[in-house]
Formats: sequence, C-alpha cells, structure tokens
Amino acid sequence: MANIASAQKRIRQTIVRTARNKARRSRVHTFVRKVEEAISAGNHEAAQLALREAQPEMQRAVTKGVLKANTISRKISRLSARVKALGV
Repeated sequence: MANIASAQKRIRQTIVRTARNKARRSRVHTFVRKVEEAISAGNHEAAQLALREAQPEMQRAVTKGVLKANTISRKISRLSARVKALGV
C-alpha cells in the first residue's frame, strides 16, 4: 500500500474510475444484447427500436473513453446491417 498521500488519492480515484467504466461497459453490453435478442427472435420492429436505444449509449461510452471509436462504429454498422437485412 502507498504511504504518500497523493499516491493514496490516486489509488482511490482509480478504484472509483474503474467501477464507473465497468458499469458503463456492462450497460453497453446489455443494450447490444437486447438488439441481438430481437434479431434472433426475428422481430424487425423490436430490433429497430432496440438499436435506436443502443446507439446513444454506445456513443456515450466512446465519449467517456471507455471504448474505442472504431470498435463502436464497427459494432453499430454490423448491428444496423443485420437489422436492415431482417426487414427485407
């Protein structure tokens, strides 16, 4: 354990930040899972609605620095293509 006050503060900050990032990442996974479930059920309207709800949450994770921009762009692109193919 650190003995210096600034190092102790950094440890506390890291714990809080890690918990916050973990919660945000989990939230993104939950929204993506809802889209996946709607796609696997074959429900186009539900999949569209779930994707519309998931996109801002995914973008927010990028803004907060939890996930990388290209990763989220790729995921959104692939999910939207699958939802679009479902409607055909």
